[in-house]
Amino acid sequence: MVHLWLRSESRPNERRSALTPEGVRDLIAAGFRITVEESPHRILPLAGFVAAGAATAPEGSWPTAPRDAIILGLKELPEDGTPLPHRHIMFGHAYKGQAAGPELLRRFRAGGGALYDLEYLTDDDGRRLAAFGYWAGFAGAAVSLMAWAAQRRGGICGPVSGFATQSLMTDSLRAELDATGSPRPRAIVIGALGRVGRGASDLLTRMGVQITGWDMAETASGGPFPQILAHDLFINCILAQPGAPVFVGPEALAPGRTLSVIGDVACDPTSDFNPVKVYDRATDWEHPVLRVAKAPVLDVMAIDNLPSLLPLESSQDFAAQLMPVLRRLDRIDAGPWGRAGALYRQHLAAL
Repeated sequence: MVHLWLRSESRPNERRSALTPEGVRDLIAAGFRITVEESPHRILPLAGFVAAGAATAPEGSWPTAPRDAIILGLKELPEDGTPLPHRHIMFGHAYKGQAAGPELLRRFRAGGGALYDLEYLTDDDGRRLAAFGYWAGFAGAAVSLMAWAAQRRGGICGPVSGFATQSLMTDSLRAELDATGSPRPRAIVIGALGRVGRGASDLLTRMGVQITGWDMAETASGGPFPQILAHDLFINCILAQPGAPVFVGPEALAPGRTLSVIGDVACDPTSDFNPVKVYDRATDWEHPVLRVAKAPVLDVMAIDNLPSLLPLESSQDFAAQLMPVLRRLDRIDAGPWGRAGALYRQHLAAL
């Protein structure tokens, strides 16, 4: 029997869930055992999981879970240096040269556990099986437009907070843009054909923004690309990976550009393969942008949990994508789980 343990997210402003009550009911019917931690933040109430048949556990109690339990979460674990003896399903951010990656892998090595990174759950052709991409793009474009509107008011984007639905987000944003009295900006979206790019493009279109959509064909020649600097907004929607061109380099900080907001939805500033070379750290809900140039102004939006601005819709979407893969956890050494495990062992050996 597979024992799946849904942990409470410890990161501030993280209300998403990788599992829904409907998913719990489905997995229990398939013979799984499910434990759900209490959480004051999760968008989906605990009562729904209990009604679906899940057992409950106190918030943050996953370190004391039975050793054979598989711990399911989304964002990073508390960075307390403790060994990790369990198998964890999560976004580890440990394989692309990120600064915190080696320490996380050392904790797994010390405890004897393993990382099954959600970013690397793929089918036989290498396509991701579950992603928050659409809602990351949607919310990232929204916050980028908030940053542009703040510039029109002569300021800088203030704190952001989650929205109960996408309709509430778009209604609020449209009113904010209208209040500037300015024509809508022009935006370029790179990675426009992917999930993230489609989400960003959908939001921008709803707001009446003119979009230039680029994908692999337009960037095959390598960068940087001066065409980006001729737009008001640049939304980066590609994952940092080996061989990715630099889209915007330090020259973008100089005068003589139209560009005033970069929305780095992919948000991997500490990766060796980061294609946006004008900033070095992620932003957050309290401080959504970094002002990297003042004359003329250039702000970078690089929030790394953007889908949590729309926690209900993004959770339902992601959980539905992940469910067919979770059903295969009884074959954790084969298929997508086997590939994710092999990738973990490869990176562990390279420490």
